Amino acid sequence: MNVAEQIVQQLVDAGVTRIYGIVGDSLNPIVDAVRKTGGSRKGGIDWVHVRHEEAAAFAASADAQLTGKLAVCAGSCGPGNLHLINGLYDAQRSGAPVLAIASHIPSVQIGSSYFQETHPDRLFLECSVYREMISDPAQAPRVVNSAIRHAISLNGVSVLTIPGDISAEQASAPTPIYREARHPVLEPAPEDVENLAALLNKAKKVAIFAGYGVQGAHDEVIALAQALNAPIGHSLRGKDFIQYDNPFDVGMTGLLGYGAAAEGMNDADVLLMLGTDFPYNQFLPDTLTVQVDREAEKLGRRTDVSFPIQADVKALVTAVTPKIDKGRDDHFLQATLKRHAKIMKAPVGSYTRNAENLKPIHPEFVAHVLNEVADQDAVFTADTGMCNVWTARYIDPLGTRRLIGSFLHGSMANALPMAIGAQASHPGRQVISVSGDGGLSMLLGELVTARMHNLPIKVMVFNNSTLGMVKLEMLVAGLPDFGTDVHDVNYAGVAAAMGFHGERVEDPKRVRGAITDALAADGPALVEFITDPNALSLPPTITGEMLIGFATAMSKVVLNRGAGEVVSMATSNMRNIPRP
Repeated sequence: MNVAEQIVQQLVDAGVTRIYGIVGDSLNPIVDAVRKTGGSRKGGIDWVHVRHEEAAAFAASADAQLTGKLAVCAGSCGPGNLHLINGLYDAQRSGAPVLAIASHIPSVQIGSSYFQETHPDRLFLECSVYREMISDPAQAPRVVNSAIRHAISLNGVSVLTIPGDISAEQASAPTPIYREARHPVLEPAPEDVENLAALLNKAKKVAIFAGYGVQGAHDEVIALAQALNAPIGHSLRGKDFIQYDNPFDVGMTGLLGYGAAAEGMNDADVLLMLGTDFPYNQFLPDTLTVQVDREAEKLGRRTDVSFPIQADVKALVTAVTPKIDKGRDDHFLQATLKRHAKIMKAPVGSYTRNAENLKPIHPEFVAHVLNEVADQDAVFTADTGMCNVWTARYIDPLGTRRLIGSFLHGSMANALPMAIGAQASHPGRQVISVSGDGGLSMLLGELVTARMHNLPIKVMVFNNSTLGMVKLEMLVAGLPDFGTDVHDVNYAGVAAAMGFHGERVEDPKRVRGAITDALAADGPALVEFITDPNALSLPPTITGEMLIGFATAMSKVVLNRGAGEVVSMATSNMRNIPRP
């Protein structure tokens, strides 16, 4: 076999069944080696032909996050693999085990400013845990093995750079046998368990803030909360793993948040952060904080931590719960739960109450109906911006659903390509892309990918003809919104022309029927909802600084565009402002 065939065989041995990418010159030997495997049905690898390499990396990121297994993307030399970089940043920050094949110019031309020359092993430095160039056939098997091991063991991105001429050469070293290594359980130090139990037993008011690291520890965290009479708030990435079947749930904090999570954390004597690297320190309280994470480098980098513990969350919680004293007072818990229930009724509940009669369509209403109609085990992918808000607030995880997005990298246009990766890796599962018109238009060509591979993804487009989150950020900062308007496009018509089931919805009474029809459609479907551009996402806590920013911005809008627009915005949002 040649080097390309040897590389592909190593990927097959590691369990890889798909590569997302675009074919091209220097990548041709790799693509041909994939062809020779005969596809996944014959024990080989499928080539998922995307329309932009950025989408390939996003798809691989989603694939890896959902399966927990290695996913692969590829790009040809120069511009081809450069396009991967944004999606690879997302994969790296999301902890997704992804291997990127970055093919390179002919080896003898490296260093001569040759056509399309770049240096991939340098360019991907910040978005990978491993990157290496194969410069000799004898080197290839060990480098490929190392790349696979790094991506899987460190939950990150490995980048393989290989010149096209090297990949076409005869393999000269034996192909190593790949054997999977299991992830170990990281047990807490015994003294940490004892000291934490003593601290928690002394505290009268404990609040738990749970993140992605509580995955697999739902029941154990609930048992600890019950022993402590502690409310549980969560980050967006932690939502899937802790919100369901949780009588102690008080919602999510941060700008996208809802419920009483922020108040619960602020009022606590001790904040117990479990498996979260929540980046927004302005939403973390100035109180005694315990942080538990298996990755020690994350401890204390967001807020002052009085008690850092390196351990798996499940192992730590299992060890400390039996040591919590019985008969604790539950006044703090009940007060926080009562506050949460009130907030969820108004304002969060008011967004969807009687909304079937409101024109333009309120986006929250669409998300609410989608939550009711979607499958119990649906996978949702959410665009960055307002779609993050609506899915965070209205999609229930149920313990069987998944919600993924570019939650740490914050890239636009991620939802559609992530849906492609989710559907390709889970062909029998309902996959729903919650896309904004801005994000969808950025990688609109990936609709062709879905149709080409007959992936039955369902795309729900929230078309408000504006960059809603950017608009909100400007208003909070005291700036009139500018440059946020998006030209209205009939995306349902575009999708229908590509072979999708497509429908454009302007009447709120048609929302439920349109979603139901799309989900039942055979093959890919897209429903476009024309939503209120003035419907803003109000954060759970409105500060005086925010109000000053809004007031300043509104005065500028009045002076520049007239009072009518301000009145329209007030009409859309005043009913949602919390009232005492």
